[in-house]
Amino acid sequence: MFETGLLTDKRILVTGGGSGLGAVMGRRFLALGADLVICGRKLDRLEATASEMREATGSKITTVACDIRDGAAVESMMEAIWREAPLDILVNNAAATFIAQSEHLSFRAADAILAPTLHGAMYCTLAAGKRWIDGKHGGVVLSILSTSTITGRAFTVPSAMAKSAVLAMTKSLAVEWGPKGIRTVAIAPGPFPTAGASGQLRPEGRDEDWAVRNPLGRAGEHGELADLASFLVSDRAGYINGEMVVIDGGAHLRSSGAEDLLRWTDAQWSEQRAARSRA
Repeated sequence: MFETGLLTDKRILVTGGGSGLGAVMGRRFLALGADLVICGRKLDRLEATASEMREATGSKITTVACDIRDGAAVESMMEAIWREAPLDILVNNAAATFIAQSEHLSFRAADAILAPTLHGAMYCTLAAGKRWIDGKHGGVVLSILSTSTITGRAFTVPSAMAKSAVLAMTKSLAVEWGPKGIRTVAIAPGPFPTAGASGQLRPEGRDEDWAVRNPLGRAGEHGELADLASFLVSDRAGYINGEMVVIDGGAHLRSSGAEDLLRWTDAQWSEQRAARSRA
């Protein structure tokens, strides 16, 4: 679909790049010529993913263990990255969520979602942005959000709040940092199933027909998301700034994606809380 060298000479950091959609996007960036850095909390997972990517592509991949919930850790990570070379692109992909009745959320549970999804994205964005500005180096921030920023979403309230806040950051910094050569953009994916997300959002007992109720009758294919991300961070999208692109087959026009949970019984919710505690 794209020129082979679309992302040649672009150094890209993907947070949460060791698994799921972060790894999917990373593989596509490599195929298009990028120099990839992936970060996450578990170095063994990062190294396993990087090893597989190197074997498949022969490309250079750097791994950095970092808990992006910790602002000081993010600063240390960015210092280490910049010692080798500046980033050109930051992809805020790392996030956390699970379904829960909001009245049963503890402060700790809410913070477990807000910390990586909102605070981590903000810490990474500010740390990269100030270095770009100080070095008079252009950059792109791509944040992976959710259609809950448009519709709201019951039973994942902290995630909807966090993603909406990151969208506000995207729009605000587009104005503030645009004159400095820094673009901020976002993607709101619909259903693109991964093992991790499905385990948290589609537990056993939840409606199995959600994909066929999509206006296009299916879930998204990972390559479709990776291609959109590749375009948005590339120079070909150089006039797109402050925007969020929805890629969900039109699902948000029909439903927020949580209506089936309104039919859950107290027993189902109790089992869900117990399963999360066991995990």
